[in-house]
Amino acid sequence: MIGRMALPEEDVGRCLLCHEAPCTAACPHGLDPAGLLRSLRFENEVGAARRLPREDLCAGCDAPCEAACLRRDQPVPIRRVCTALHGEKAGLEELGEAPVDLSSTFCGVKLENPFLLSSSVVASSYEKIARAFDMGWAGACFKTICDFIPREASPRYSALSGGNGFYGFKNIEQLSCDSVEEDLDIIRRLKRDYPAKVIIASIMGRDEAEWTRLARLVEEAGADMVECNFSCPNMEQDGLGVDVGQSPETVERYTAAARRGCHIPLLAKLTPNVGDMRPMALAARRGGADGLAAINTVKSIMGMNLDTYATSPAVRGLSGVGGYSGKAVKPIALRFIWELATCPGWENPPISGMGGIETWRDAVEFLLLGADHVQITTAVMQYGLRIIDDLLEGLALYLREKALTRVTDLKGLGVENVAALEDLERESVLLPRFDRSRCLGCGRCCLSCRDGGHEALTMRNGRPVMDPNACVGCHLCVLVCPAGAVSGYGKRLGRR
Repeated sequence: MIGRMALPEEDVGRCLLCHEAPCTAACPHGLDPAGLLRSLRFENEVGAARRLPREDLCAGCDAPCEAACLRRDQPVPIRRVCTALHGEKAGLEELGEAPVDLSSTFCGVKLENPFLLSSSVVASSYEKIARAFDMGWAGACFKTICDFIPREASPRYSALSGGNGFYGFKNIEQLSCDSVEEDLDIIRRLKRDYPAKVIIASIMGRDEAEWTRLARLVEEAGADMVECNFSCPNMEQDGLGVDVGQSPETVERYTAAARRGCHIPLLAKLTPNVGDMRPMALAARRGGADGLAAINTVKSIMGMNLDTYATSPAVRGLSGVGGYSGKAVKPIALRFIWELATCPGWENPPISGMGGIETWRDAVEFLLLGADHVQITTAVMQYGLRIIDDLLEGLALYLREKALTRVTDLKGLGVENVAALEDLERESVLLPRFDRSRCLGCGRCCLSCRDGGHEALTMRNGRPVMDPNACVGCHLCVLVCPAGAVSGYGKRLGRR
């Protein structure tokens, strides 16, 4: 497919993704190099290339944008990136400007596009949510409303970092720190000022009466849907949060309690901290849920300090099990989305998907496995609400490339391509293919094959040589090659 362009990733990866970037301010041609670099970072290469003018204005430029770069020691080679991107521009006009419909209907509620803020700090105030709506987000799931005000710890976040961002994120944050009436007032104001946007009210009660009361109050305030938080890993006291989500009986009972309080669509937000989420989904349905939301964060311990022996984030030397999110949890989330989409007893349920989504490609994966739309938090915490531009543009261009006119056409297209492991074909071997012109001769493939694979590769005259009789087609070499010189598109042989 169009989109994975031959651009120097190390150059793009150096960009700090600045707010009010000086490189854009310095461009003498009125281009937006910061926006182009951001699009490349969020895998919207086609959108970036299409925004360039026909003439390569960067080729003969003295690059004042690079002089303005905040990477003073080694500025991002913006001119080189833009020129390489311009070289990829040819042929993209064939995508045309055919209209695509990004809207959908979820549990009877119209969404203008599939991108929502999830229940968290990113959806905790009128100002944040209003700004998101102004920028193009279709809706927001308000931070969980409760009948008590939690006292938060400080610090409350930690991360596993790589490059200019983090791929794993832990939080020990709890629920809304405002009173119920303050949160209800925010919902009222948002629905007054943004009637076409979707407000999902996340709630958590301590008993059936609270679940019923909160559901009634948020509906009266104007919420379009209610999301029952059965899954927060940071709320374990008094049978709250994830403890609820691990008991089908409690899920059913509290769902039914919330159902008694409202008539608008009701979602059950489920926890991944179970071996099988489907019993919880069916329990929610018995209780009156109209749809599902998944996944919440994964219980975790991370960031051990080797001097103090404390885990992160440490609060006066102590911490605890918290919720893990970010890009690293996406494979876990996708597994649960697929399981819910194929749940016996509730075929093809309405699903609000979340967990590790940063780019439009991530979102498409969720849609292909059965989600109707997606919710996002951690990526917004890292990069800001501005990511919506590339989410919308990248998704629209993908649909045009696939000759699809509606985002709803994507739902579930990949579901049948996931099977039980015992059902996979095991009578042949797919050999890897080596591109000698790209090989650097580093020997990483041979080292991995020898020590962690099946000893089918050796180095000869500075290049890897494969013994096809020893190769089992595991493709470890494909994954470890730093030059992309090994692919999984070789010959398929019958099993020896």
